[in-house]
Amino acid sequence: MSAANTSAKAVKPFGLKDKIGYMFGDWGNDFMFIFASSFLMVFYTKVMGISGIVVGGLFLIARIIDAFADVTVGVVVDRAKTHPNGKYRVIMMRMAAPVAIFSFLMYQTFCINSSMTVKIVYMYVTYIIWGILYSCVNIPYGSMASVISPEPEHRTSLSTFRTVGATCASLIIGVLAPLVIYEKDASGNQIIRGGEGTSIFMWVSLVFAIGSFLCYFICYKMSTERVKSEDHSGDEPGAERQSILHMLGSAFSSRAMAGIIGAAIALLMAMLFMQQMANYLFTDYFKSSALLSTVNLVCSLLTFAIAPFAQPLAKKVGHKVMGVTGSLIGAVCMFTLYVIHTTNAVLFSALYILTFLGIGLFNIVIWAMITEVIDDIEVHKGIREDATCYSVYSFARKLGQAFAGWFSGAALGWIGYKEGAAVVQSQETLDGLYMYVTLLPAIFFGVMLLILVFIYPLNKKRVDANAAALKAKREAIEA
Repeated sequence: MSAANTSAKAVKPFGLKDKIGYMFGDWGNDFMFIFASSFLMVFYTKVMGISGIVVGGLFLIARIIDAFADVTVGVVVDRAKTHPNGKYRVIMMRMAAPVAIFSFLMYQTFCINSSMTVKIVYMYVTYIIWGILYSCVNIPYGSMASVISPEPEHRTSLSTFRTVGATCASLIIGVLAPLVIYEKDASGNQIIRGGEGTSIFMWVSLVFAIGSFLCYFICYKMSTERVKSEDHSGDEPGAERQSILHMLGSAFSSRAMAGIIGAAIALLMAMLFMQQMANYLFTDYFKSSALLSTVNLVCSLLTFAIAPFAQPLAKKVGHKVMGVTGSLIGAVCMFTLYVIHTTNAVLFSALYILTFLGIGLFNIVIWAMITEVIDDIEVHKGIREDATCYSVYSFARKLGQAFAGWFSGAALGWIGYKEGAAVVQSQETLDGLYMYVTLLPAIFFGVMLLILVFIYPLNKKRVDANAAALKAKREAIEA
């Protein structure tokens, strides 16, 4: 028996420790990402006094930069040497402190009294650097799923636990942050606690940045890489360049990759637009940060409720059916809200929560779906590059984030939203806010539904066939 095989035998089998460790990785991601998605535009517009259109432009430019950074990071990670403690988890941990520091720096107000140019430059510099550093953490973290275990059932559970980790972060941010950040004025309007120049965002972001680093550390300590990735660090320079081009071409030419990319862009445009605009809708239109906290709490609890059923449901019907069902629920609920244009906060909240049930059905398995795409590319094209394929997928997600951020800022401009911590909006502005918050997500969910039905090819039968083929291939190699 070779030394390599002996080492492989010594690795502990996949188990609950891996799932919990992987869960904490996305918990760390989303302490920063969900907080930024939900509150960074609020910070820029209401605290720093920067217009929504300018902020939307930042989100568009920064996310496009991040999209290219993702692909670059994926290639670099795949070319990196494998360390005794693994490859992906080691790189993730090395970049954990820098990304947490810049997450904190984004919410500083020391230049609040400077010129608008200075404030915009600081906003661009800190946000773009944070986004690139986030890629350096998120790409290796996401790539870990396909090397922790080769089994489809295990990857479904990792995807489920990843979603639970994100939900834990969302629960804390969505429930507590609105109660800490907002307060009521004498007329009952929701305003930022402390007004312009307040340090409330600085302290909240510091807590979440520290929490992110601790979560990454737990992920690093509790997860194990079991599937050996190919070592390309010693390739000839010319061969490396050719391999990179071939690999990227294989990823983009895959129908499965094209389908998951399209669905991911539509999903992110719907979900992030809703998250970013919910702060404005619930606090300005319904005038209740407490309602926002309650809705966020129920949405998070729903995700926890469906998590135990994700693996048996996926085993029975497959991930594609779950995604189709989720996108259909989202499209129907948001279009209904657009048509009825209700002022009833309870009715709106009920359909909004049901929409996030649909999002949860898809989100809870989407990370397992990308590992299935990676398997499909290996089966049909004979190439496997986990980090690079994941980074191509992440590239698409960043485009979705870019467009969602731009739409959010642009929508505020279209409806004439006024900046400031204590500004009360006109009824015309509020009606426009309601229209965009419901109509645009309905359209995005509809596009996602069509893509999953007519383009994405990985139904349960094909996924099971790919898993069997790769299992036989690896058994033959080991023999």
